[in-house]
This record gives sequence, structure tokens and C-alpha cells, in this order.
Amino acid sequence: MMLRRGFILFLPRLVGLLVVACCSMSIVYMLACTPKGDSQQLALPRVHSPTVKEGYETILQEREEQHRNYIISLKKQIAQLKAELQGRTEQLKNMQNQYPDSLDIRLDHSKPEKAQANLLAFLRSQVDKAEVNSGVKLSTEYAAVPFESFTLQKVYQLETGLTRHPEEKPVRKDKRDELIEVIELAVGSLNKPDGVSKAKPPVYTASDFIEGIYRTEKNKGTLYELTFKGEAKHQFKKIVLFRPFGPVMKVKNENVNMADTLINVIVPLAKRASKFRQFMQNFREMGIQQDGRIHLTVVYFGKEQMNEVKSILENTSKSANFKNFTFIQLNEEFSRGKGLDVGARFWKGNNVVLFFCDVDIYFTADFLNSCRLNTQPGKKVFYPVLFSQYNPSIIYGHHDSIPSLEQQLIIKKETGFWRDFGFGMTCQYRSDFLNIGGFDLDIKGWGGEDVHLYRKYLHSNLMVIRTPVRGLFHLWHEKQCLDELTPEQYKMCMQSKAMNEASHGQLGMLVFKQEIETHLHRQKLSSKKT
Repeated sequence: MMLRRGFILFLPRLVGLLVVACCSMSIVYMLACTPKGDSQQLALPRVHSPTVKEGYETILQEREEQHRNYIISLKKQIAQLKAELQGRTEQLKNMQNQYPDSLDIRLDHSKPEKAQANLLAFLRSQVDKAEVNSGVKLSTEYAAVPFESFTLQKVYQLETGLTRHPEEKPVRKDKRDELIEVIELAVGSLNKPDGVSKAKPPVYTASDFIEGIYRTEKNKGTLYELTFKGEAKHQFKKIVLFRPFGPVMKVKNENVNMADTLINVIVPLAKRASKFRQFMQNFREMGIQQDGRIHLTVVYFGKEQMNEVKSILENTSKSANFKNFTFIQLNEEFSRGKGLDVGARFWKGNNVVLFFCDVDIYFTADFLNSCRLNTQPGKKVFYPVLFSQYNPSIIYGHHDSIPSLEQQLIIKKETGFWRDFGFGMTCQYRSDFLNIGGFDLDIKGWGGEDVHLYRKYLHSNLMVIRTPVRGLFHLWHEKQCLDELTPEQYKMCMQSKAMNEASHGQLGMLVFKQEIETHLHRQKLSSKKT
């Protein structure tokens, strides 16, 4: 009882001691954690300091002094950065004056100034990061950046939309000035003496320019590949330029001799003898008579109309004295991928350029040179975007007669479109085709095999050249989508069929034909009343 009473009396004292201890610890903590100034510690007002108000005013003044000093320091740093930026700008101007021709900016100066070295190192890194000297692995067929092609007068572009034309003059001043600058720089580079050859080099002009392709990688720069006439027949000059969001830099200047480069045109076929006759007329004129460095491989499925097809081949062989053809017959269901794969593997000669073609394709001799120039074993494969012809019956329905085939091959918005969703026409060296694994032979019938091969190349380290070409046409023919196709193949076939008929405007005129005729009839009635 006494013990309990003593504990009750001691409890208030214990609580008081705990309160005093907590307050002391709080004061010590606040003193220890008070922020320090530049040379002294800022403390709370103490007992012997002036009033509490004066103590806080002192703290605020010291804080204000700290911020003032910090602002002064920032201003000094900004002034230093401005001075450094101005110095770098002057260095860049001096370098541009020292090298007025941007093609003369080499990447291997022996003793460049630090600013020049930094700039050139950056430009070189842009070239290395871009797809210039080698391809990069891509995930899908939509990841490839396509090229656009151009001549002295025209630009052949893919992204036309509904207001631009697939073939047009470069109406935008920036695009026109850009292409003129590139051609002039390339001509200047060709006319610059190399210091090795003693013979007087030919003088190149813009008229020697044949065609070029270009594409822009948004975070790196623009790549240009320009082809000029060479010193002899079948010889060309090729200039590769790169604009790494700065001055244009010469990447490569090489002689390209295509005199001995053979193209093996491989055509899978089943029936369609009349179309094959039309194809052989084009092949004879462009491939045999104008080009002359060509081989034809026909892989025929089944036996129906086979004798007629062989007769067309033999007649062409006799009349044109042409022996460079191979006829392979397969007794099985038609498969485009299988036919192309068999034709490619059947070749027994040296490494050759393979042009995978169809019977409803029209090509020019210029395209065959583009096929050679844009392929390189182990480095490049060529996927041209061809111009697909609309239904002539719709295009020329208001004419008295349909023009001849040659007159129909005009690149205009009303006559056709760039077939940028098709990957069937392609040029590559046979060695690259075999190394990549060829076609997927499990795909039967129409469509799909070309996309699989295209994806294989995209997934490799080969550079895929994808550009519209002015010398490759898909001729219109009525498309039959068979019931035997898979749902995916049937959908692709129907989409292709719809795209082939006519332009948006021409299809619109057909859809609203009744409304147009009704409107015209009302106009006639109203004119009679007045």
C-alpha cells in the first residue's frame, strides 16, 4: 500500500522529467539541422540575442544575401556560355570560308582545330549511324524507309496523297533547290582531277545525269545516289552523297561497269498464253534488242496451253537469234513462290542478278540498268515500286478508241498508281537469295510469298533499296480471286482488285453516275423553260 502511494506521488515528477527531456532534444535537433550559410551556421534566436523578431529578420537578410550571390553566379555562367557559343560560331564560319566547297570537307584532316574536329566527328557519326554503307535489321516491312527517284525534270514520289501527283516537277522551291544543289555538287566532284590518271578526263555536265534516288532518315540525314553516263557503253558513274543535316558530304565516287552483268528474268506461268505473247513482245524489244545482257527462265505449271507457250518461245528464239532461255515444266498446282524458287536454283552459271517478274509486267531497258545498279552481292537488294495501270476501259471510256499499249504507259494520277503495297517484283543476286533461304514453299496459290521474302531481307544486314521507278509497269488485267484461297489471301486479292480499277475520282463518277445524269437532265429542262 505504501509502495503504491509512493509510486503515485512519483509519477507526476517522472512525466515532468520526460517532457523536459523531449524539449531539450527538440532544441538540440533544431540547432543541429539548421541550414548553414557560406561561412557560418544560421541558428534560431537564443536567449541572449536581441528580440525574436530581430533574430528572424537577421536570418531573412542572410538568406536573401545567399540568393543574390547565387543569381550573380548564374549570370556569370550564362555570360561564359554565350562567349563560348560565339567563339564556336566564329570558328565554324572560318572553317566554311576555308572550305567553301562542302565536298572538300574530308574526314581525315591531319591537324584540325578542336572545333573542326568536333564538327567533323559529329558528321561522321551521322554517316555511320545512317543506312549508307550497310543495311540495318528491321522488324517489319513497314519499317523500311523508301527512296524516291528523280531526273533533271521530274520527281517520282510515293506519298502522293489525294492532291499530289506520282510524277511531277519539283514545284516546292526547297525541294527544287535541294536536288539542283546535289546534282551540281556531283558534277563538280566528277570533274575534279583525281591526281592519279595522266589522261585528260572527260568533262561532265548535268546532261550526263541519268537518274537518282534519295531518302531522308529523320534523325540522321538525307542519302543521295546519283547515276551518270560513263565513258563507254554500259559504263556508268555513280556518286553517293549524304547530307547529315549539315553540308553535303561525298561518301563514295566509283566507276560502275555493267557490260558483263547478266540478268536472269524468271517468270512463273500457268496457262495465259495470250498474255505471254504480249510479254515476249516487250522482252524482245527491251531485253534482247536494246539491252542484250539478259536470260529468260520460264517455269510452267501443268500442261494446258504449254505447247503454245513453248511455240512462242521458239519463234522468238529463231526470229531474234536468241538462245539464252530456259523452259522448266512442273506437273503440279501453280505456286508463284515455288516457280521463282525453282527457277533461281536451276541456274548453273556464275553469280547472276535475278529479276523476279510476272507475265503482266512491262519493263524498259532503263529499268534493267536500274536493276543492275541497285543490287550488289552481299550488300544490296532492289525492291522497285512499279506503276500499276488502271482499267483502260474506264480511263479511256469517253474516247473513241483505247490508245495503243505504248501510249497508255504514262505516269499520271488518272492512269494508275504506285503499287507500294506489292513486293513481288525484285532484283537480287542469286547468292543473296540462296543465303537468305529463298521462298517459303508452304505458301500455295496467289500472294504472301513475296512479303515473306521481303521480310527476310529486312531482318538481315543487307540494304533494301525501295524506290518508285519510271520504267516498270503492271499492266491491267481482270483479276480472279479463287475460292481455293485462304481467307487472308482472298482478302488481299480483293483489295488488289479494287485498287486496280480506277482512281478515286473515276470510281466516284461511276458510283454517282445516276445522280450526275439526273442533274444534267434537270439542267436541260430548266434551260428550255428559260
